[in-house]
Amino acid sequence: MESFLAAHGIYAIILLGFLEAACVPIPSEVTFGFGGVLAYQGHLNLAQVIIIGSLAELVDRLSAPRTVWIMVPAGDPTRDTVTQLAGLLSAGDLVVDGGNSRYTEDQVHAELLAGSGIGYLDCGVSGGVWGKDNGYGLMVGGAAESVERLMPVFDALRPEGPRDEGFVHAGDVGAGHFAKMVHNGVEYGLMQAYAEGFELLEAADVVTDVPAVLKAWRRGTVVRSWLLDLLVAALDNDAELAHLRGWVEDSGEGRWTVEEAINHSVPAPVISAALFARFASRQDDSPAMRAVAALRQQFGGHAVQQASHDSAG
Repeated sequence: MESFLAAHGIYAIILLGFLEAACVPIPSEVTFGFGGVLAYQGHLNLAQVIIIGSLAELVDRLSAPRTVWIMVPAGDPTRDTVTQLAGLLSAGDLVVDGGNSRYTEDQVHAELLAGSGIGYLDCGVSGGVWGKDNGYGLMVGGAAESVERLMPVFDALRPEGPRDEGFVHAGDVGAGHFAKMVHNGVEYGLMQAYAEGFELLEAADVVTDVPAVLKAWRRGTVVRSWLLDLLVAALDNDAELAHLRGWVEDSGEGRWTVEEAINHSVPAPVISAALFARFASRQDDSPAMRAVAALRQQFGGHAVQQASHDSAG
């Protein structure tokens, strides 16, 4: 079972209405998973997971009204899944998209499902791999009655403590994913700030123990945070991060955040710079900087460095 989940976990459809680990009074004896339940396998009793071969079989096994939580990669995988469910589910059923879809897709999905009387919620989920231990931050968009219907599930997934410190009904359809998009943009900026501070500390001879400085920031300072805790943990394993390349991917939500800032005429220089820094990280040699070097040489005779045969390709 576990090896099957690991092999197929990228396409995970989770029926949270039947989540055994939720410990809420939702009547069911089993949890169904289509393709795999990698994202939440830490919460699930795998003995109660039934792997099924198709969405049609999944729908047939559930009693109405059904609640289906999908968590698959954004774009075509999510669109295809929602389209299939629209033809399989019945009026009164509910679909939750807990992946990182772009918020503009949510209204399309909601309208498609509404044509068959099926409800729709979009749920931005934060917490990463630690969510199974610490709880997940949840940002939900959609109708209030649908949110209330799933509140026992949201309460089971969110962190312990006041509900409004780990869960929000952000607004109508699309609001949950919009809030999660901005959350990820803020995350880009925070990570970039810590990274630049780390590099500056490393560059200065006056500081002799950079990991200790960052560790000391964890208590009492205005820059303490969970992201800082994670950076300190990484430095505990490798004080100079020497085993990593400075190459950083972006998942798309940082780009969407910058695009929405432009659309709404909101200055977002920090998030934009953090996104562009990731682009720069993927360049072994910048064509733009070669152009700048050429221009400086042309107009002022400034010194340049000639490319080696290898770097010239």
